[in-house]
Amino acid sequence: MDDTRPGRATINPIVSTPTKTRISPWASLLLLPYLALCFPSLYNRLTPELMGFPFFYWYQLAWVIIASVIMLFVYKKLKS
Repeated sequence: MDDTRPGRATINPIVSTPTKTRISPWASLLLLPYLALCFPSLYNRLTPELMGFPFFYWYQLAWVIIASVIMLFVYKKLKS
């Protein structure tokens, strides 16, 4: 019983299966800032100082800048 009258929607019996997406190797670089800051016991110290700031603070600030550069790099690689 196929209803093919004009103005009636037909049902497509073919169902597409979702494809598996793989993570790009470039995107794995985004794990670096997370791993670098995930364990504060590794960088929780006062020395060496940078312009009077203890290591604990300038290390985290440096990773803000590094993470921004990494994100820009990954964005450019994945966009092309």
